[in-house]
Amino acid sequence: MKKGQKNIKDKGSLIRDHIINMSYWSKTAETGSALCISDILAVLYFKILHINPKKPDDFDRDRFLLSKGHGASALYAALAERGFFSVDKLKKYRVNGGIFHGHPSKEVAPGIEISSGSLGHGLSIGAGMALVLKKSLPKRKVFVLMGDGECNEGSVWEATMFIASHKLNNVIAIIDDNGFQGFGKTSDVHTMDLATKFKAFGWQIFHVDGHNPVQLEKILNKAKTSSRPCVVIAKTITGKSIPNIENTLHAHYYIVDEKTHKNHHEK
Repeated sequence: MKKGQKNIKDKGSLIRDHIINMSYWSKTAETGSALCISDILAVLYFKILHINPKKPDDFDRDRFLLSKGHGASALYAALAERGFFSVDKLKKYRVNGGIFHGHPSKEVAPGIEISSGSLGHGLSIGAGMALVLKKSLPKRKVFVLMGDGECNEGSVWEATMFIASHKLNNVIAIIDDNGFQGFGKTSDVHTMDLATKFKAFGWQIFHVDGHNPVQLEKILNKAKTSSRPCVVIAKTITGKSIPNIENTLHAHYYIVDEKTHKNHHEK
């Protein structure tokens, strides 16, 4: 593995370290949903996104929208590591007198593009942003990270149709395909072939290992040059890096206890 590739892999691991710390300090859940997107965020924030932490509101920037807002701790960790604010502020996650909520709120820190958490809204918001950027800054992209379970929402498909209709090839949707949602396996709740559905709307489809930084960077760069809107279906592991909850429903609402916290940091 080349040095740059190793550094990104390390960033993904570091984001997971922060997520585990935040859950342990705050005694709050939704840990698994954040752990599984850590490598995706590492590649986006350190390799893909055209952003400047010193000018977070610069109009000439790419936009990243975390539509699956329950993975907020991963976003906070990525923003802190990228330099939008101090890593020390992560200690103010979901605690009395704190700053960061369980779902992103745009007003609390630089770099957070939208308040999210009510599932199914991110792609619609991204469509509006992309429509404006297409006319004013066509080189800039809008990246929207959604959950596979979130795609049960009808509003996702309204936005998918709108984006295709307006030929918004500056939209890149990323689906965290971890196979679980709040109360069961995604396939048990609602069987859906995501690739076939997006293809039917005229989108370009990519599949990728969501924990392979090299593949992620390659696919996302390819999506940036497409003449069509793209969806990257990233296969991920819910609860990544905590062995006893990996690929289990328990990961979604898991709260890191003292033993898990200690074992993780002794690896």
